[in-house]
Amino acid sequence: MSRIRGVIVLLTLAIATAALAAEPIALRDMGSFHVGGRLVEISGKPVKEVVFTQGGVPAKIDPNGTYQVEQMYVQYFLPANERGAYPLLMWHGGGLTGATYETTPDGREGWLNYFLRKGWSVYNSDAVERGRAGWAQYPDIFKGEPVFLTTANPFERFRIGAAGSYDPDPAKRKLLPGSQFPSEGYDNFTKQNVPRWTTNDDATLAAYIAEIDRVCPCVILFHSQAGAFGFKAAQARPDKVKALIAVEPAGVGDPARVDALKGIPSLLIYGDFIEQDSRWPKIRGTGLAFVDGIRAAGGTADVVDLPKAGIKGNSHMMMMDKNNAEVAALIQTWLEGKGLTKP
Repeated sequence: MSRIRGVIVLLTLAIATAALAAEPIALRDMGSFHVGGRLVEISGKPVKEVVFTQGGVPAKIDPNGTYQVEQMYVQYFLPANERGAYPLLMWHGGGLTGATYETTPDGREGWLNYFLRKGWSVYNSDAVERGRAGWAQYPDIFKGEPVFLTTANPFERFRIGAAGSYDPDPAKRKLLPGSQFPSEGYDNFTKQNVPRWTTNDDATLAAYIAEIDRVCPCVILFHSQAGAFGFKAAQARPDKVKALIAVEPAGVGDPARVDALKGIPSLLIYGDFIEQDSRWPKIRGTGLAFVDGIRAAGGTADVVDLPKAGIKGNSHMMMMDKNNAEVAALIQTWLEGKGLTKP
């Protein structure tokens, strides 16, 4: 009987959890805006004739003139019952957009919905050069050429499968043992990949700081390439940033200015399979050294290696992994512990 009662309890909890997730999200407002950017003049280019629509009448286009460039797109969602003490800003990684935090590639709720349900006002962005932020001419404005990823690249570089494990046939792809990445959604994930430049860091950081100036005080959750942007933006506006959540940061802030972060609690999270990767041990080592600097300056920085915490199998894209809600719950508990939620 006790075993039956246990099964009934588990089923009841499962049904209650599913019902909670299915409840409509109540918003008091939602919207979007662009922020940052600058005006740039281009001259000396020939006038072109362009047919905009097949079979249409050609139009003369003069490419010389003033252009608005290097802006960032931000979409916000404000819950009816706000329980986060500050807005939560979500910053994506390299070659990606704000879609990172939206519905997962296999159709589950992403972190945007999770934290909305927890009562956070969420600001999700497409950084400079990505998605709805738009491009600019290159090499006239964006220096160099964009970097494009093959379909195989993220499979191996984001620690979903080992080197050489990708195959065009989904049935032949080999995930790392115990991987939590939803393999059935991988092809959908590659559709999110967008070109990126390696020369726009200054413009991207400026746009993020402009977002902070408009929205904050706030908490910032950032991933991968945005590691450097998150820490450096907080160093530039330490009075406006109340906490930092670095999800596998691929970069860090200015080591000479770690004292600017001593009043900002930070959480760094690392997933699984790092030790067997060719790059990630060094990347994590750089992050841990930066944490040591924050602590030496009198700041607070917590590091969670998910496997050591009993949460195993996470890829670099842990916000998409099958246990993404478990990782999000860890972040939520940390935020609550720092007094960043309302009673």
